Amino acid sequence: MNTPIYDFVRTYDASSPIRLHMPGHKGHGPLGAEPLDITEVDGADSLYEASGIIAESEANASLLFGCPTFYSTEGSSLAIRAMLYLATLGRGKKVLAGRNAHKVFLSAAALLDLDVSWLYPLPGESYQACTILPEALEEAICREQPDVVYITSPDYLGHVADIGNLAEVCHRHNVLLAVDNAHGAYLRFLTPSQHPMDLGADLCCDSAHKTLPVLTGGAYLHVQPGLADSAKQALALFGSTSPSYLIMQSLDLANPYLETLQSSMQEFLPLISRIKEQLKGHGYTLCGDESLKITIDASAFGYTGDQLAEILLEKGVISEFHDPDYLVLMCTPENTEEEMMRVCQALCSIECRPSITGQHPDCKRPEKAMSVREAVFSPTETIPIVAAEGRILAQSTVGCPPAIPIVMSGERIGADAVRLMQYYGIETCSVVK
Repeated sequence: MNTPIYDFVRTYDASSPIRLHMPGHKGHGPLGAEPLDITEVDGADSLYEASGIIAESEANASLLFGCPTFYSTEGSSLAIRAMLYLATLGRGKKVLAGRNAHKVFLSAAALLDLDVSWLYPLPGESYQACTILPEALEEAICREQPDVVYITSPDYLGHVADIGNLAEVCHRHNVLLAVDNAHGAYLRFLTPSQHPMDLGADLCCDSAHKTLPVLTGGAYLHVQPGLADSAKQALALFGSTSPSYLIMQSLDLANPYLETLQSSMQEFLPLISRIKEQLKGHGYTLCGDESLKITIDASAFGYTGDQLAEILLEKGVISEFHDPDYLVLMCTPENTEEEMMRVCQALCSIECRPSITGQHPDCKRPEKAMSVREAVFSPTETIPIVAAEGRILAQSTVGCPPAIPIVMSGERIGADAVRLMQYYGIETCSVVK
């Protein structure tokens, strides 16, 4: 598979032009990447009006993913906003969303003035998870009458939703299914494919940089053919007019990589499976069913996730995410067998202790006091969490990872929510004045 963006930029740089165009570094600088960092010069095409090398590269990606695929150089954040715009364009603005949505969903809801209702986690689930059973979804659709259902799968803890059956429920009620698949770009290249677009989703975003060898910020927007004509319009509405050509080259170079990823996954996954079995044999409780994540219930092993992450850090292993409950490790075929065995040895060198489960505070369903848009665009103030009870959350200020709000914009903060936010170390929040 060819790499038209990468080839053009390399040829351009090799010609040693006098760069009387942006960017201002003129191809020189301390990073070393400056010679390949260009802008929309003649022949370089334009991301949101693509008709040349970018269109050709996106066509390659579309062949690989089996559906119309478009590049984002601003991560899944841009793709989520575009996806929700497309999903509600010409339809209603009622969205039924899984409660573990990324905070970018809230910014999109505010910008598009969406009417959001929520699907809640099962009793005892972390706020980062939201198991949605087909029968529960059908009941919620009948009750809420949404135009779009929006779910996150895989989630941060590695749970993968039953996309096929959820899509069937949605389509039976003439409802679109949009999936935040930021953590699952590789799912297309499992045997068989587990990618949402192959299982019936109408729209989907992937963060290529999370699980593929792509620079940070590289992502995909996938749509069913009937939505493809408006996809560029949707991306341009929210995206920068100066997209990164470094990231586009990275996405372009990923296409040949994806051609062989299926065989690479078949070689790599047995290694991860063996490591998971070794960890379970040592006493660890693993969560989720995602192939490339190792998610440890740290409290069941007698530690907090933060403590396990600190121990691993001392051994030269950097985790993706940790909190009081969980430790999350994200693996890809770019991790060598030697690296993965070192990780396994490091974890197995830690002594199992008595469980400390039962520490996670419960949180009731918050009261909706105003719409997401009203809350986000209201005058705000930042206050300590200890003073937040009874106030209305304005903008979500949770960090990334996991960037999942505990209380959503427009909801009243209850005492139980305050306790839960304190449990996760959140010290301040933005509230409506």
